[in-house]
Amino acid sequence: MNTVLNLQEKEQALGVLSSTLPVVEFARQVWIDMRAVRGLCDTILEEKQKAPGWNTDYHWSDGTLNTAGAVLVMDAWNFCFWPLHGEKKWTVEYRGEKANGYKALALSIKRALEEGIKLYDPQTLKDLTLKDLKHIFRGEGEIPLLKERLHNAHEVGRVLLERWDGDFANLLRACEGSAITLAEMIVENFPSFRDETIYYGREVKFYKRAQILVVDLVGALGDHELVQFHDLAHLTAFADYKIPQVLEAYSVLRYTPHLQAQLERGELLPAGCTTEVEIRAAMVWAVEFVRRELADRGEVFLPHELDWMLWNVGQKPMPEERPYHRTRTIYY
Repeated sequence: MNTVLNLQEKEQALGVLSSTLPVVEFARQVWIDMRAVRGLCDTILEEKQKAPGWNTDYHWSDGTLNTAGAVLVMDAWNFCFWPLHGEKKWTVEYRGEKANGYKALALSIKRALEEGIKLYDPQTLKDLTLKDLKHIFRGEGEIPLLKERLHNAHEVGRVLLERWDGDFANLLRACEGSAITLAEMIVENFPSFRDETIYYGREVKFYKRAQILVVDLVGALGDHELVQFHDLAHLTAFADYKIPQVLEAYSVLRYTPHLQAQLERGELLPAGCTTEVEIRAAMVWAVEFVRRELADRGEVFLPHELDWMLWNVGQKPMPEERPYHRTRTIYY
């Protein structure tokens, strides 16, 4: 694929588009169908699709900057909700409603905060035990990678206490209104957000959870001065496992027969393997191509707005839908 690399200076600092482009150009098992990109844009415009807003029904807020701390821990835990074969799917019941996946995560945090567990407080996070975490995520089945989630909570608490005087707001102030700077600072300070890998000797950066944390803060805090970022447009889509599934159903992403068969069999793709990196890189650039095509037609979307839109589409079964790729990882 021949692509003109047209990146803004700030995005180059974050490096997601610039580092994933060589993957897209070299990929052997995944590619982007530009005709399907235009077709997806037709669908978005014909159906007058809009980006969803922040859902206050299952996200906790107390109207203070404690909310920012709650969002930080939520995105420290925002990864891998699907069960291995033979395992029961993790579900949570909250006020008579059953939920799974990301929604179950958000509701678990909301429930814990309402019960008086101060998950926005770094000392509380640093002191959490595995028993505490099992209580927070109690439901049917068990949330995957529980020990990894405990590690991330401890990391968030420890780093905030040691470097930021125990106050996440201090880190927010230090980014001086830049979404890119905030994402970079999150990656620098919290290694569990450092979503990087190597593809044939090249460093590749995705920073899925660091970027989604930035826009989740915007959603959760609204008009607060600390989240009035001037460069949200320089973020990218969030490379996960659900949006590639949606894009493949729209034929925007194309897979080799070998990879299709792997997905149909539910085979696990090791984190950092070439196929996994190609899927994630192609997803990022497919959304970027959709964004550019829509902009050329006079419809401006921020990258995260398209991401949220496509993610919402994927919450219901789609025609021609194949299983999503499965990788056990803390990064998405």
